[in-house]
Amino acid sequence: MYIRKDDVVEVIAGNSRGTRGKVLRVLKAKNQVVVQGVNQVYRHLKPSKRNPQGGRIQKEMPVDASNVMLVDPIANKPTRVGIRYLADGTKELYAKKSKVRLRTLAKADPKYAAK
Repeated sequence: MYIRKDDVVEVIAGNSRGTRGKVLRVLKAKNQVVVQGVNQVYRHLKPSKRNPQGGRIQKEMPVDASNVMLVDPIANKPTRVGIRYLADGTKELYAKKSKVRLRTLAKADPKYAAK
């Protein structure tokens, strides 16, 4: 999974389809992400010392990572991502639509450098 915290993603399936938001948490073991403003539920709280009044709070629940796509910074649309090696051997993640680099995945490795 190449989605990380603070990435901007768009939901492509489900009730929140078309909604964009920032990734708040990544649950790698479950292949899920928590996106700001997506899949919100109410949590009912009993009165306690920490929350003397009680009540309901609204919070985001995880969605499957297959239901979100990274947003291309140039085209401003959801895009598939790919991995490529640069001439110096640096491994990077790039947007397939605009071919722009999204982030560096690994430092330069002479084993993958162009000869």
